[in-house]
Amino acid sequence: MNPWPYPLWIAHRGAGKLAPENTLAAFRVGAEHGYRAFECDVKLSADGVPFLLHDATLERTTSGLGTAGVQSWSELSRLDAGGWHSPGFGGEPIPTLQAIARYCVRNQHALNIEIKPTPGDAQRTGRVVALEAAHLWAGQAVAPLLSSFDPEALEAARLAAPDLPRALLLDTLRDGWFEQAQALGCVAVVTNHALMDAALIGRLHGAGLRALVYTVNEVAEAQRLIGLGVDGMITDAVDRFAPGGIG
Repeated sequence: MNPWPYPLWIAHRGAGKLAPENTLAAFRVGAEHGYRAFECDVKLSADGVPFLLHDATLERTTSGLGTAGVQSWSELSRLDAGGWHSPGFGGEPIPTLQAIARYCVRNQHALNIEIKPTPGDAQRTGRVVALEAAHLWAGQAVAPLLSSFDPEALEAARLAAPDLPRALLLDTLRDGWFEQAQALGCVAVVTNHALMDAALIGRLHGAGLRALVYTVNEVAEAQRLIGLGVDGMITDAVDRFAPGGIG
């Protein structure tokens, strides 16, 4: 297999549960705990600006209402994406992918961008996010890893920026997943941690693919996966796991 440039430990949505997910504040908290690799969710505003948000709707993690992807970036940029978590993060804005890229490049942090399309917007989201990522990380030694549960979004990303590495996300080992990962030119497969075992890692490594998992929060499970030779673990427990090993 080709050399793998990403750290083993990856902070989920910036800092797991310690800060408001998918915000620059969360990335800073994750970095304070020693993390140098992060995962985040990216979708598009109505006017095509890539920004960080997990849900299709705004209610859970912002002061906004309704479907995020039908609103302009001007509207989204004025929302509070931190106050829901705790008062100390009140007023924290939704960040653009550009803002996160600047932070990661400046600090030499690795990034896994999960392409998270608004339903019905997979092709546009995959294409625009990939093109933006290729531009923002141009000339950098380590490119971001583009991942998605949505094969249509990954295919659009492949066509738009074929040189960026891609990973297929899986919550089940559905029929045809392996062939799909190969057809999409993926360098990795990221599964629910409970699905990963020695046979699956062997199959992936045998095909030159890396094996990553989400979301590992328990010490015993982390030890099991490390023993199997997993290549990456996304975690919420940034205060429990030291990036250099199990803390």
